[in-house]
Order: sequence, then C-alpha cells, then structure tokens
Amino acid sequence: MADAPRIAVLGTGANGAAIGADLTRAGHDVTFIEQWPAHVEAMRRSGIRVEMPDRTEVTPVQVHHVCDVAELREPFDLVFLVVKAYDTRWACELIRPVLADDGLVVGVQNGMTIDDIADIVGPHRTIGAVIEIAANMFEPGVVERQNPPDETWFAVGGIHPATAMRAEGVAGVLRAAGRVEVSGDIRSSKWMKLVVNAAELVPSAILDLPLDDAVRVPGMRDFMVRAGREAVRTSLDAGNRLVPIFGMTEADLVDADHYADRLLEIVLDVYTLPSTLTTVLQDWRKGRRSEVEELNGLVAREAERLGGAAPYNARVAELAREIESGRRAAGVDNLTELLGVVAT
Repeated sequence: MADAPRIAVLGTGANGAAIGADLTRAGHDVTFIEQWPAHVEAMRRSGIRVEMPDRTEVTPVQVHHVCDVAELREPFDLVFLVVKAYDTRWACELIRPVLADDGLVVGVQNGMTIDDIADIVGPHRTIGAVIEIAANMFEPGVVERQNPPDETWFAVGGIHPATAMRAEGVAGVLRAAGRVEVSGDIRSSKWMKLVVNAAELVPSAILDLPLDDAVRVPGMRDFMVRAGREAVRTSLDAGNRLVPIFGMTEADLVDADHYADRLLEIVLDVYTLPSTLTTVLQDWRKGRRSEVEELNGLVAREAERLGGAAPYNARVAELAREIESGRRAAGVDNLTELLGVVAT
C-alpha cells in the first residue's frame, strides 16, 4: 500500500459517510462512492454534515455515484466497503477494475462477508473488519452520529499470509475514525460481533422500537440473551473461538454464555443511547429490506448445518421475513409470538 494511499469509501450511508468524513478531515485522499442519487447531490452541493452529541462537523468531500465508477481511471490503494452485507458481491465486482494490484478491500460490515470479498478480489487483497458505531441517516447529506470517534471501535485483520503484516497499516488509517485493534483471528472476531447483532438488531426492530426501549419490554432482554447465546455456541461449533472485542478482557472469556451476556451488556451500556435505532429498524422505516439473512438467518442455517438448532434466531428470522414480505407489520403486537419460542 502506498505511503499516502488513495482511498475509496464504497457505501457512504450513516456509517460510511461518518468514517469517510473523519478520514478526509485527517488529510487522507478520500473518494466517496454512493448509490443514493439525492445523497450524492447533497454531498456535492454542501459536503457531508455529521451531527454528534458534542459538536457538528461539515466536511467538503469528493463524491461519485456508483454509475461514475466506470469512468474512473486512477486505481485505489485502499477501499473501505461499507455497504449492506447482501450488497457485498456486486460492490466488489464494481470496484475490482479500479483496485490497485496490491490494493486492499476492507469489509467494514456486519455479517460474515470476508469470503465473498475474497472470492471477488482475492484473499491476498482482503481485510476483514468489525465495527461498533451508532449512527442514523434519514436526510441526504446528514449523518446523526451518536458515537464520536473516541467512542467508536474497530478491529481489522487479514485471512491470508500476504495481508497479515498489512493490517496494522489499515488500522493506522482507520484510527482517524475511532479506536482500532488488530485481530489475529478476524473470522472469530467477526463472528463475535455477529453474536451481539443477532441478539439486538433484528429482535428490537420487530417491535418497531429504539433499542433502549425494546430491551426494557418485559421478556425482551432475556430473549436477546438467549439469541446471543445460541449464536456464540453455533460459532464455537463451527470452529471459531471466543475472542475479546469492544475492549473486553480475557476474564470475559470464561464460557460461552457469560461471553454472550457480557457482550450484550457492553453494547447496551456503552454504545446505546435512548434514540438509537438499529440498522434493521432504519432499513424498515425506509421501506428497505434488512440484513436478517446475514444475521439471525445465518445463525439458524449454520446451526442446522452442524446438526443442531437455534430456535430463537430462527424465530427472529421467520418474523422478519414476514415483515419484509408485507404479511406482518413491525410493532409491539409481535411480542407474544416473538417470545413464544420453545427451545430444543
């Protein structure tokens, strides 16, 4: 990677725009690439506005619509991929022609997208990442970022010997946007993030409530804990291991259930504000589909593949599919059916 890498942020919704703004303000050569036309035009006209609890920053940025990528000629050394997990493959195909031969694609996403990225650009050009940030976007050009950089956390790591020594360089760039750790087992680190995502993202959205409100509904915190425990056990059965994320310590790795409980506790206590809407709830309120198949759906499928079951995650995925198909509305009326899981 070049000493002064040419950087693209591909996918500049709430998280991608917030990260890209931080990198730009740190003096990096950053290009935004975005698929929402109104958002592109707003950023071209007025820059990206990031509203945080203690300050608001407006940053002029260089931005292209995805339709413009075919017109780009100078290759990128570093691409931060911040699209939905289900958009990973086409986004990698889009950027591959303008990725430098020794360039890297960093999947700053929920879900297990590492192998999809590697399949398109090669494992030697793939870096996995874990992200913990709370941000919303409902207006083109405006990010409501609830966790400023000093409260934002990332982990990065490679899956190929060629990238093992390059992860620190990526971390050095990304530290403009938050605290960054280099993981020696990024696949396990990403599964651990999937554990907490399975516990809170979709279950709270099914009730159509901000996360802080949903967890206070009788029975919901216990349900979230059980979904997280299923996910962590499934991860271990698949050959991954418990690794500390979000500032956890070795003391938090005593057993799978304690780990899942502690991880949810950290997210709720440290990274959740009263106004925090999960990415899934934001998607549904915008009329978009969510990443449920890459979150709870993945846990349920993987558990079944391994000869087990994940009934809490399976129930979440079932109800979410009904909501996305229009057969069910998100709302607290779903509580009884959501909680009515008989574990096997």
